[in-house]
Amino acid sequence: MNLSGRVLRILPRVQLFPVRGLLDKLPIPDSIIGEVSAPKNVKKMEPEKEPKCVTVYRYDPESCQDPYLQEYEIDPQDIGLKVLDLLFFIKNSIDPTLTFRRSCREGICGACAMNINGTNRLACITQTPPGRMIIYPLPHMYVIKDLVVDMTQFYRQYKEIDPWLMRCAEDELGKRQLLQSIRDREKLDGGFECILCACCATSCPSYWWHGGSEKEDFLGPAALLQAYRWIIDSRDQKHCERLQKINDKFKLYRCHTIMNCAKACPKALNPGKAIALLKLMLTENVKKDVPDIDNPPLEEAEAVKKTAKK
Repeated sequence: MNLSGRVLRILPRVQLFPVRGLLDKLPIPDSIIGEVSAPKNVKKMEPEKEPKCVTVYRYDPESCQDPYLQEYEIDPQDIGLKVLDLLFFIKNSIDPTLTFRRSCREGICGACAMNINGTNRLACITQTPPGRMIIYPLPHMYVIKDLVVDMTQFYRQYKEIDPWLMRCAEDELGKRQLLQSIRDREKLDGGFECILCACCATSCPSYWWHGGSEKEDFLGPAALLQAYRWIIDSRDQKHCERLQKINDKFKLYRCHTIMNCAKACPKALNPGKAIALLKLMLTENVKKDVPDIDNPPLEEAEAVKKTAKK
């Protein structure tokens, strides 16, 4: 592609991205190592002076005590910027019995999902809010201990949508690279980024009501988002079978488009839109696009290679 063609591709995107408005707000590096000064037009948050009151849900199955809420008073200077830093301070300095999941601390693994001030969030990327704070485990999940919930049902539903490439010739999987065009790859944006944190599923009222029974099993927004991701993948050849597998009055159609899932997703994904597109595909109002690159069966591909060598 020549230079003029590249410019024409970039121009429409520039109009959608307010660069000038952002440049005034973004900090400018003072040196080549990335040190920056605080922007002049951004108000600094004044640090809290009074002790911070944090209320945490507590439950220990090995004790006879019912679940309860425990309050901690913390000096704001002792905690970090994120909620996970606050929980680490409580566990290391105040109460070592406090239990919670965590791993990457970068918003990638989804382990530290919990309900913070009434909203499902990842503790590692959620800034500590000012004032009082209350932390619960993810709602409508069986609690193992404190902020740790049982994810067995959630992962079972994820497994049910077959989250892997399916080809007509299953024996060819893993033996060669399946090609995909840039356009087909871009169709997967908004689906593959899901980290299975369950923030969306546990914020969905339909999932609360119908997500825990095998007879009335609504798969939930996370599993259905992944189902859509594999169905539209140009390398997958079993999209019809996948659609029929979720064509059930409970598995798919219990979604009432409440859109709590899109609001709660820490990766800014939209499972509600994916579910709506699945319904359209089942009613044949939307069809899967023909792949830009055809990946022939393994035997045909090898025959073409041999012919090319000759």
